[in-house]
Amino acid sequence: MHETDMTKALILTVRDWWEAQPEKPQISRIHLIVGRFTCVEPASLEFAFEVQTRNTFLAGATLAIQETPLIAFCHHCQQEYRPEIGLQYACPQCKSPMEDIRSGRELKIDRIEYSNKDEG
Repeated sequence: MHETDMTKALILTVRDWWEAQPEKPQISRIHLIVGRFTCVEPASLEFAFEVQTRNTFLAGATLAIQETPLIAFCHHCQQEYRPEIGLQYACPQCKSPMEDIRSGRELKIDRIEYSNKDEG
């Protein structure tokens, strides 16, 4: 399950940001953008995050995952198309192999919701 390793990397990235803050904020939600072609299962990622953040600075924080579709561009037909992951990656018009991925490989932090602990 590569979601476990991805979660570890996410936690390390957020921890680096958190430790650089003058006042350690209380993080409530982390918004992620995850492309469909990464083959990350959002439910598995959320579960791994919940388990790995227990009793840490991220305890109680949740993930908000926005998935982006796999979109490719065929240079022969000069058009975008949506390959079917695991089934058909070639251009549906001319059958050229998928060469140019425009969307679907994203795996990034979009934003972090937080508040300072002394705020009411």
